[in-house]
Amino acid sequence: MNQYDVAVIGSGPGGYVAAIRCAQLGMKTAIIEKYSTLGGTCLNVGCIPSKALLDSSHHYEDAIKHFEEHGIDIPGEIKVNLKQMIARKQGVVDQTTKGIQFLMDKNKIDVYEGVGSFKDATHINVDKTDGKKETIEAKHTIIATGSKPSSLPFINIDKERIITSTEALELKEIPKHMIVIGGGVIGLELGQVYKRLGSEVTVVEFMDRIIPGMDGGLSKELMRAMKKQKVKFSLSHKVKSVERNGDEVVVKADDKKGQEVTFTGDYCLVSVGRRPYTDGLNAEAAGVKLDDRGRVEVNDHLQTNVSNIYAIGDVVRGAMLAHKAEEEGSMVAELIAGQKPHIDYNLIPGVVYTWPEVAAVGKTEEELKEGGIEYKVGQFPMRALGRARASMDIDGFVKILADKTTDEVLGVHMIGARCADLITEGVTAMEFRASAEDIARMSHAHPTYAEAVKEAALAATEDRALHI
Repeated sequence: MNQYDVAVIGSGPGGYVAAIRCAQLGMKTAIIEKYSTLGGTCLNVGCIPSKALLDSSHHYEDAIKHFEEHGIDIPGEIKVNLKQMIARKQGVVDQTTKGIQFLMDKNKIDVYEGVGSFKDATHINVDKTDGKKETIEAKHTIIATGSKPSSLPFINIDKERIITSTEALELKEIPKHMIVIGGGVIGLELGQVYKRLGSEVTVVEFMDRIIPGMDGGLSKELMRAMKKQKVKFSLSHKVKSVERNGDEVVVKADDKKGQEVTFTGDYCLVSVGRRPYTDGLNAEAAGVKLDDRGRVEVNDHLQTNVSNIYAIGDVVRGAMLAHKAEEEGSMVAELIAGQKPHIDYNLIPGVVYTWPEVAAVGKTEEELKEGGIEYKVGQFPMRALGRARASMDIDGFVKILADKTTDEVLGVHMIGARCADLITEGVTAMEFRASAEDIARMSHAHPTYAEAVKEAALAATEDRALHI
């Protein structure tokens, strides 16, 4: 029987980062993955492939809508080759997952392909894909089994016409009308992909705004931008049935007045969130407790009720984000090694990779009001930037929330071009407890989108933005 200091169950961003960090710290490490490729949801059917399709569809939209204005004439008809677009996406996925395998080899981490399930608190059975079984021993185990798409009890996801994000990444045709149930990150990103490629897209959302977990100002601006792109929205609608009739899908919902509304399309994307995935883990054999939502219960050190077993990422409480899982993976490895790491969950940024991109870190205005915290607001529109006008990406703004008394930055919220990258400036500032004036006094290169961050900081500091 092979013996390890640490065994990691699941090879997504949390799991593989935990394994690498354990190996770096001198621990003999194994990682167990049920699928034939490493990287989990994120690399295989999540973050990476969706970004590949977002980029490809963005290029197509630019070609048909904006090239002419830039002085680029393309003779003949510009067509979508969906098969090639999907193939390119898969090439990106393959290259990325092979990179994880390289990292495992480089760090001398043993990879087991199969389902890992607890025999007891220190032994894990691996049911391999080739039918063989093996048991390994581990002093410490890190559960990193991730999540799967959620559904609604009355929806039968057939993976053909009624689909999740996984199937939406591999469609064989461009939908005529895609009905998206859920106005969160996944639904909006994939909805925008197919809208650019020519689909009619209708988003049906239970709440009264899209991206409901983010600052209200971002919700309004993103919906405004996507309405300009001809995406349709039905907010405050409670979906009550989804039925397939041949190649047609009929969705029925009650609006906020309780009146029934019917939507008809050829595809329905169900994107109502994700659920923790512990199927086959046999957690009870190790004595590990799950909560009423199926998440593994952990303390502040991500330790389960069984002291040598930890859990990280989507399978525990908190935001289901790849970068949150990575931070937790590193933290647990360092805790096992006797170090004293720390994560400030308030400083884990959230990003929506639509165009314009949406990104945020820290407290929203709604949260500050609810907490009775007095604050100042500095906001600056992207359209006032020379760089934004040069690229014709003028939608959006940067908003900085600062403490009214101390000027400490409490939240940074932005929507616009490249905001997924820009938000790191907000994270850095808040990590070092910067004031709005600290950011305002930093030199920002001109012309850049980042100047909007400086201008918003100036606006929060005695309302002295320069270029508006």
